[in-house]
Amino acid sequence: MPPVLAFFAAFAVIAGLSGCTSYQAALLPQHANLAPGLANLDRTIPESGPRDPPRTIDIARPLSADQIGLLAILNDPDLKSERGVLGAARAGLLQATLLPNPSANLGYGALISGPGTASSIAASLAQDIAAIVTRGARIKSAQARREQVDADQLWREWQVAQKARQLAVDIDAENRTIHLTRREHRLLLREVAEVRAAIAEGNLTASALAPLLTAIAAAEHSLRNLSLAHLSNWQALDGLLGLVPSARFAIARPVFGPLPAGLETLVTDLPQRRPDLAALRLGYRSAEEDVRAAILGQFPAFAVGGSYSSDTTNVVSAGPTLTFALPVFDRNQGNVAKSRATRQLLREQYQARLDSAVASIQALIAQLRRLSGDLIQARAAASGAASLAVTARRAYAQGNLDQRTLIDYETTALDRAVDVAGIERRIGEDRIVLAVELGLDLPRVRIALSSARHR
Repeated sequence: MPPVLAFFAAFAVIAGLSGCTSYQAALLPQHANLAPGLANLDRTIPESGPRDPPRTIDIARPLSADQIGLLAILNDPDLKSERGVLGAARAGLLQATLLPNPSANLGYGALISGPGTASSIAASLAQDIAAIVTRGARIKSAQARREQVDADQLWREWQVAQKARQLAVDIDAENRTIHLTRREHRLLLREVAEVRAAIAEGNLTASALAPLLTAIAAAEHSLRNLSLAHLSNWQALDGLLGLVPSARFAIARPVFGPLPAGLETLVTDLPQRRPDLAALRLGYRSAEEDVRAAILGQFPAFAVGGSYSSDTTNVVSAGPTLTFALPVFDRNQGNVAKSRATRQLLREQYQARLDSAVASIQALIAQLRRLSGDLIQARAAASGAASLAVTARRAYAQGNLDQRTLIDYETTALDRAVDVAGIERRIGEDRIVLAVELGLDLPRVRIALSSARHR
């Protein structure tokens, strides 16, 4: 092989190998990474702007539902696993910016016999032009897709925060309900003891015991169900926070103000606040660019370059080369049809999501207004029952009321208090869902992976 041709061949091989990435093995974890307590969690919320510096969640005091939601965003194992999704979107954008490599051809024919006087040499270099034509649309599509992944990630963070906040509300309500139910159970046990004593003395018949035993069985059944639900909610919350299932901490009593003002305006502006709607819009934008790229892809495959050759008679020639496909059978109709169908599907999905969001908000508002009225009535009934129980205790102390009637008043007051706790729990859950549906009271930027990058 002539020295010049050997040089170019060696150069091509070295250039190709120099751009290759080396392989490194990535080992899987060998053990669980659950934290034993809040002190072992990531509690630092990264800055989201010059006016919002990093801050650390204080765990020395009972945590509010909002603080628990932020801790879930920072520590939820599923959110941490989203790094791969974001990395894939960034890799897709990088791939879209790259042009195909030029094609090089080298040929050498050694002269063995015949009238020739030299060996033949052929070399050519060509670049695909069609990829350059569609490059701009492909980059815009990949950029929109990467931004869509960011918006989807933010929406997942909001959903994790919503679930954690709801669990905090449920756990607080269950604490109060369990406390009230246990008080009622103790009252019934005391009354059963006194009735049994009266039966032993012959002052009552055994029939007086039956309704009390039924009430005790109902209270014990309720306590078992409440305790099981309480344990399940704690374990679910620990799972969202990346804690061991036995971890416990103090939760502050949830406090909710009135409904947000200007609800109609908030619903109208919903697409500008909801990350999931933003993600669907970005997906639609990416599909628009895919349609554009598919239409530009009708441009036939076309490569331009140059060639150099010398034959066995030592005649040297050089000149441009053009290679193109004849668009007889395939004019990229399939990709055009597919990209248009995908765009139409995304448009319909966006409309369906928007309709569902607005309907959900309207239903939540109606439920909250109904529950607010129920809560007023329940609190009035609970207050009246509590006042009657206080009066009954005074009458009993003065000897004007028997023990059975006193306990009936007290258990009624406790039942009314349980009703109030149940309605407050439902209102708290609906308020948290409404805040997410409206896109309020939650971080406007992703914080899970931002915090991971700062550590």
